[in-house]
Amino acid sequence: MKGPLVAAAGVGLVVIGVVIGAALFRDSGVGSRDSAVASRDSSAAAVNEPAHAGTNMRGEPRTAEPRTPDPGSPIPDHVIALTPEMVSRAGIKTVAAVKGTSTTGLHLPGVVQPNAYKDVAVTALVSGRITQVRAELGQRVMLNEALATVYSPELADAQTAFIAARAAHLAHDQRQARTQRLYAIGAASRQELESLEAERARMDQEVETARARLVLLGIPEERTQRLASPLDVVTTLEVRAPIAGVITKRNANPGLNVDLSTPLFTVTDLSSVWVIADLYERNFATVGVGSPATITTTSYPGLELKGRVDYIDPQVEEQTRTAKLRVEIPNAGNRLRLGMFVDVSIAERSPRPVVLIPKAALQTVGTQSVVYVAANGEPGRFLQREVLAGDSIGNLVAVLEGVQPGDLVVTDGAFFLRAEHERTVPNSTGAAAPADVVFPSTRP
Repeated sequence: MKGPLVAAAGVGLVVIGVVIGAALFRDSGVGSRDSAVASRDSSAAAVNEPAHAGTNMRGEPRTAEPRTPDPGSPIPDHVIALTPEMVSRAGIKTVAAVKGTSTTGLHLPGVVQPNAYKDVAVTALVSGRITQVRAELGQRVMLNEALATVYSPELADAQTAFIAARAAHLAHDQRQARTQRLYAIGAASRQELESLEAERARMDQEVETARARLVLLGIPEERTQRLASPLDVVTTLEVRAPIAGVITKRNANPGLNVDLSTPLFTVTDLSSVWVIADLYERNFATVGVGSPATITTTSYPGLELKGRVDYIDPQVEEQTRTAKLRVEIPNAGNRLRLGMFVDVSIAERSPRPVVLIPKAALQTVGTQSVVYVAANGEPGRFLQREVLAGDSIGNLVAVLEGVQPGDLVVTDGAFFLRAEHERTVPNSTGAAAPADVVFPSTRP
């Protein structure tokens, strides 16, 4: 039993000795001094960290991680640096932007319709039956050209009535002449003579009514005067074109019974047509009668027909809140066909200043329009700049925002700059840009 007790007592003494030694070491200040040194070194490292954060192990500058631009953010102005040799090889040429004025164009869809003042429905002047048709759909006809023939008993009755009225008038004239001679020798009373004169006035009216009816039915005056007997009566009438134009509708066929209200043909003069468009309420203040209008259509690329707004409906449609707008357009060669869809561009009344550049300088990147502008005082350096493009004016395009008068915009070689820009500028994957591409913080 004495051996294990001695061993346990020895272990206890060793533990007590270690605790006493640690206390003495702490009291001597050695541990605290080492701890302070370690704390001071760590603080210095923390303070000096920014000075060394931009360098690598060899002391070279570190490259910051590129940030992917937001998809909806505007395109920034990027400087593209080229050597003189690259500029010459690409054939880059610049043109100075100039001041100009432009009106804000209003673009409306329109439909071609016939000129209602030159669109005539043709009907027969008498009732009867069609015996012959001479006009075809789409045929061009001249004024008074015969379109169809109508057999009409009504026409024969009118001629017979005229012949009878004129014969009765002639017999009355002879009777009145005899009465006047008898009155002169005292064989007739004055009362008989006055009665015959009153009856003559009534017969004059009947003859004139019968003659006017024949004229209304289309019988010429010279032919009316030749009517002397039933042998001179005609039973057919020609339906003639009231204007020169094109047959746009045909309802007449041989054997068809017609009356005065039956439409047989529609003749339309297509030398001018109407373009009808819907004008919204918000544009009433800027568009009025007389506003210049340009008509274009995809059927004839490059064709621009000029006209003016000549009518705006005073009534607004309740459902669409629009008013009908009308533009009369000359239609040489009948290029515009009825029912065709067209684009109506109307210039608003108040022009505003714009900057004009050649169309060749305008490029499209995604959904945005850009131009390449020479950086002032920096040869071989170009800016890609986002612009707000307006209407085209001949070979020029109006720029509402993004370019100032006097800026040198690139016309020839713009595609090369665009390709160089796409090659050097970081893409959506976050690839870094070369050193010769600078990203300025603000627009020049």
